[in-house]
Amino acid sequence: MNFIEVALQVAPDFADILIAEMAELGFDTFEDTAEGFNAYINEAKFDQEALDEMLARYTDIMQVAYQVQRIEQQNWNEEWERNFEQLFIADQVSVRASFHEKPANAKYDIVINPKMSFGTGHHETTTLMIENQLTLDHQGKRVLDMGCGTGILAIMAGELGAADIIAVEIEDWTVENARENAQLNNYPGIDVRLGGAETIEGEKPFDIILANINRNVLLEDMPAYVTVLKPAGTLLLSGFYTEDLPALQERATELGLNYVSHRVKNNWVSAIFKNS
Repeated sequence: MNFIEVALQVAPDFADILIAEMAELGFDTFEDTAEGFNAYINEAKFDQEALDEMLARYTDIMQVAYQVQRIEQQNWNEEWERNFEQLFIADQVSVRASFHEKPANAKYDIVINPKMSFGTGHHETTTLMIENQLTLDHQGKRVLDMGCGTGILAIMAGELGAADIIAVEIEDWTVENARENAQLNNYPGIDVRLGGAETIEGEKPFDIILANINRNVLLEDMPAYVTVLKPAGTLLLSGFYTEDLPALQERATELGLNYVSHRVKNNWVSAIFKNS
């Protein structure tokens, strides 16, 4: 499977706007650069005309330039291996690739070989989710990870003592990668499934549901999450900006959820809600 990289040169004040717009076009991975950011999309989903039309709407308020290149799977793997840096989250969680040395001072050690999947911990949303996970009691709990990417949050749930974990992704290659990472971290029991919210219909209720996706999917799928969330269960969300939080809080209230707290990093948010 091949991917398209769009490298954009744009002022920092406008980067978040374009990232949100490009997510609507199907781009699912973003990487900050000195000039702006890079966006990645499955080659089969890339629509040059739609990209140009979207950018044209902003020509009056911003200057933006971009370059497009096709990235083969093998080349991508070489790229992340060259640039993947070991990460330490909340002074407790080590996130590293398999070619890194295991740190001596980590309470939790997670090994991630991401390939083309999202979720190495380097993006603000993944970091925020893990920071929030550290505040929750996972011991013996049943946990659902929606939009699991590399499986990092499901693996973190295992590290925190979760007894039963289901992870869901919409791309078959991502499901394969999440399964590989689960095995790599000695959690072969994580049930990684291909699909969307329909895959959890009729499931036994969960104590904790994790969903790091994007604003629109969260708003659309939140009712499905609530139907499989235990009374007093916790819903932990990320993948959206501070300006999106009120809409998600309103939706949560409509569904009988109570807002607990949220964290912010570079305008990205992770919020905790509790079932009534």
